Amino acid sequence: MTFSVVALLIFWSAESTLSAELSHGDRILATAQKMISVIESVEDFICEAEVIYYRDGEEDKRYRITFYYKQMGKIRVKFSWPYPGVTVFYKAGNDKLTIKPFKFLPVVKFHFSINNPMVRTPSGQRIYQTDVQYFINFLFRNVKSIQEKENAFYEGGKQIKFMFHALDYIEDKSPEKYLVFVSKKHWFPTRIERYNSEGKPIEIMIFKNHIINPHLDDTFFRP
Repeated sequence: MTFSVVALLIFWSAESTLSAELSHGDRILATAQKMISVIESVEDFICEAEVIYYRDGEEDKRYRITFYYKQMGKIRVKFSWPYPGVTVFYKAGNDKLTIKPFKFLPVVKFHFSINNPMVRTPSGQRIYQTDVQYFINFLFRNVKSIQEKENAFYEGGKQIKFMFHALDYIEDKSPEKYLVFVSKKHWFPTRIERYNSEGKPIEIMIFKNHIINPHLDDTFFRP
């Protein structure tokens, strides 16, 4: 399927979301189109996140962070648990990230390759794969899979929830199931659940307290 055909399908889906004839797959893609159009119009945002990682279906590790994002792919991540005060800085396209481990010693900095296992999440994510926009683009990369495999779509008064199957969004190797919750207030995800082919949880990401366009200065993203 060419890019132009995919773009036409997405545009048609977005314009026809309310049509009863649309499949669940069409509705998922229309929602993704709405999400990407919103995030592309946002200058910057802040949200809190709690991420739960699983091993063999059992909870293994839990992290609490505050995520800061600015257009052009500038990211700042501040840990509140289990490493309070640790801050990570990254700009899209760079092959390294910077970590400030001590709030009271801001001059102390460490630089790591984004592929270094020490700075990848317990489920294998690199820093650029933690961005909301990366996940939404992942939906578009999997148009065919979402349309052809099992999927589901539910819409309530304040929230949309959808489920789909695709290869993992980290390495594109393992078949997985995703359950995504989206707020209709700001069209950002509020929860993303990821399961392996056996239905065991891999990770759950919970997002809250979104602040849209707080007008963060560029210097805020410089380590």
